[in-house]
Amino acid sequence: MSQLLQQLVNGLVLGATYGLIALGYTMVYGIIQLINFAHGEIYMLGAFGGLTMWKALPTGLQTKNYIALPLVLLAGIVTSTVVAVLMERWAYRPLRGAPRLAPLITAIGVSVFLQEAVRVFYPGAKGPLAFPALFTGKSITIGGVEVKYLSIFVVALAVALMIALQAFVRTSSTGRAMRATAQDPDTAALMGIDINRIIVITFALGGVLAGVAGVLTGMQYGAIDVHIGYIAGLKAFTAAVLGGIGNITGAMLGGFLIGIIEALGTQYLPQGSAYKDAYAFVVLILVLVFRPTGLLGESVAARA
Repeated sequence: MSQLLQQLVNGLVLGATYGLIALGYTMVYGIIQLINFAHGEIYMLGAFGGLTMWKALPTGLQTKNYIALPLVLLAGIVTSTVVAVLMERWAYRPLRGAPRLAPLITAIGVSVFLQEAVRVFYPGAKGPLAFPALFTGKSITIGGVEVKYLSIFVVALAVALMIALQAFVRTSSTGRAMRATAQDPDTAALMGIDINRIIVITFALGGVLAGVAGVLTGMQYGAIDVHIGYIAGLKAFTAAVLGGIGNITGAMLGGFLIGIIEALGTQYLPQGSAYKDAYAFVVLILVLVFRPTGLLGESVAARA
């Protein structure tokens, strides 16, 4: 039983990261009906932005986690947000009126470009890079289950950000404009809403969440590389579909479920570690076949 509970804890921590990335997928789809397959690389760049900040800090500050951690998180957020906004402006906005296949292919091209740009130009990025342990602390044991303070921090921060995003979308004037744009962009424009501004804000919010996820991943595993965004991005997309694409709460729920499925599959299925990346895609196929709207349905209006 303790082994099962331990894997559930591991799955929740893993799923928190997937959920943060999935929120970016689901918001962009909700606004402009685009699956941004380059969003995984936004997450990857957040991790590299955080690492760059840590390297730039004086040696004395690198060891002071209460100073280094906020700065590294901020750097990851800024890096991901800036790249996400530039991506929207230069890659997606010119194709907004094009057939849907065009921006989809563009997203794949941007994904490959960002991977290769980091691999070629970032020093040492042709292999894994060590990421600093910025969250020190002991673990606690409850009923034979070891829970690290970092794990509690990751899950709590992910849930808090999801709740804050949900509150922002529901209560703020910008959030109401986002919901109006998601429902009918043409009518929203006639009502005085700046559609371009709303779309930029949506990409920026996705970048913020992806940047946080990238730094958290680096702290959890102690290493990053240019390929971390590819598989994580696909699993986060699966989480968004599982929860209900366009649904904020559903994206986080889907992330937790995918993380738990992966953790349990790794532990209990034959050759689980070898096939752990396949479980998310099996879930994706099953969801698309039996419940294509996801567990919590679809919160955005269908458009012609």
